[in-house]
Amino acid sequence: MLLTGATGGIGQAIARALAGRGAKLILTGRRADVLEPLASELGGRALAVDLADRAEVARLIAEAGDAEILVANAALPASGTLADFSVPEIDRALDVNLRAPIVLAHGLLPRMIERGSGHLVFISSLSGKAATPNTALYNASKYGMRGFAGAIRADLRDSGVGVTTVFPGFIRDAGMFADAEVKLPPGVGTRTPEEVASAVVSGIERNRGEIDVAPLPLRISTVFASLAPETAGRVARRIGSDEISSQMAAGQRDKR
Repeated sequence: MLLTGATGGIGQAIARALAGRGAKLILTGRRADVLEPLASELGGRALAVDLADRAEVARLIAEAGDAEILVANAALPASGTLADFSVPEIDRALDVNLRAPIVLAHGLLPRMIERGSGHLVFISSLSGKAATPNTALYNASKYGMRGFAGAIRADLRDSGVGVTTVFPGFIRDAGMFADAEVKLPPGVGTRTPEEVASAVVSGIERNRGEIDVAPLPLRISTVFASLAPETAGRVARRIGSDEISSQMAAGQRDKR
């Protein structure tokens, strides 16, 4: 089983949940100082990889091509207005958040299909269902991931290979929102890294197509935003969405 983005808090929670189910893990990330102790703890294998480097992605496929399950969790925040990004930063965000999961799936799928079994899990975001200010690139990558995953799930329906997309909302104690130390308005709920990990396990074991990891009011507002984006945007601004997105952009500027 190949897990990308294993060094972050959400990635570590996913790794521990999968190891608890007996998975033999190949863990990837950029921080070897975090990756190697985690692999040692869980009896897995560590591969330090920068998914923005296309040669590194090809090397990862060569070394992990027999993996029966892919959990594409790695992502860059990509917060901020488009004008605030350089072209290399745009390329890096799209390479890590969208290209790498697609290319990894492309590289691992032939053997899964040959075996007649396997699973692809894509960790997206509610930002892949509803657009927000100051997150155009992040929205683009996560909307793209949802479209890709939904289409490939249909393509693979008779192959024995499952596809799941997980959509976290605000996750406390780990992940991009927590790293940026964003202060949410009263009443906006959060979920834990362990709940994201549980969704991954459920998706694999039950071949669920899409799973939201967020409180019910946030899930409802996301559905509303997809149906009436202009109205939803006005409501969101009244309760502080612009301030939240500005905090996210400022807190994650150094992670592009």
